[in-house]
Amino acid sequence: MSMEITNNYSDYGKGYTNTAKEGNVTTSTVELKTSTGGTKTEQIKTGYSNVNDYSKYLQGKYSYMNSGTTSMQGVPTTVSVSGAFLKKCMNDPEKAKYLEENLAALPDCASYAVSHAQGTLTSISYEIDANGNITGISSGTNDPDGKIARENAERRAKEKKAAEEKAAERRKEKKAEEEKAAERRAERKERMEGTYKVSVTGTDVKSVTQNIVAAVSGTSSPTGGSFDIKA
Repeated sequence: MSMEITNNYSDYGKGYTNTAKEGNVTTSTVELKTSTGGTKTEQIKTGYSNVNDYSKYLQGKYSYMNSGTTSMQGVPTTVSVSGAFLKKCMNDPEKAKYLEENLAALPDCASYAVSHAQGTLTSISYEIDANGNITGISSGTNDPDGKIARENAERRAKEKKAAEEKAAERRKEKKAEEEKAAERRAERKERMEGTYKVSVTGTDVKSVTQNIVAAVSGTSSPTGGSFDIKA
């Protein structure tokens, strides 16, 4: 199963309590919202001259950002932030606060997903696009130990075996029918081979008939009375 959820970026109030500057980089102490509905005090930095330096700063705090697949709660997880959005955040304290607020909340969010999702999660990913929209995608299974898969495989194997046995029985029946048909053809052939034709010529119909019977039965023609029919 998979699930995709998208949240849109919205403006955040400043809420800065203190700022300090080092070169062009400004460190601000802010109140970040937490995943549990509270807030926490955090320092964030802005004013970077390039995305690479800003990314290194963020990865120092949130090692899972743009670092490929990591593990959260034992689940393979990826967190991707668009370079275009990083560029917008690196000099915009409000957007930077929004970004860090969400990056900081990710471990708790992953924990929530694992404990509340149906079945077993097999992967989680979060993507933040160029406009700050967040898309979350999760994949999982309702059969983590493979029990359902094994039962389905056993059922398919039984169905296949039953179909094969049925097909074998049909072949057996067909063969028996073919053998019976062959026997019937052989019997007809034998009967045809047993036919005969006998011709006897004479002037006495009785003796002709007796000679025909004798020829067929293999006996001698009987002697006795006869009559002639003269032409």
